[in-house]
Amino acid sequence: MDCVTIKNGQPCTFMNKKGCTFNGGQCKTVIEKCEGCDRILEIETAKYCNATPDPAMKWRAGTCNLATHMKNEKKGGPVAKVNPLKASKRAAGKK
Repeated sequence: MDCVTIKNGQPCTFMNKKGCTFNGGQCKTVIEKCEGCDRILEIETAKYCNATPDPAMKWRAGTCNLATHMKNEKKGGPVAKVNPLKASKRAAGKK
């Protein structure tokens, strides 16, 4: 259903016949960390996220999983342990 509160004419999953069902009844503006993202929608006086109604909640646990301007940094996790007995059996079976 299309939004009628702030983002007029934009598709919104929180809209129904009674109005906006999101907590507070309207979407929240983007925060500084969102600047540069392709999902920002500029509406007259403010900027809103096109993917989520509360962008600040997405950034609480670190980086937003919907951010298009952030690179996904892979951390050097633990290396898988190899059982030497099984490795030697696998190598012997390939010969």
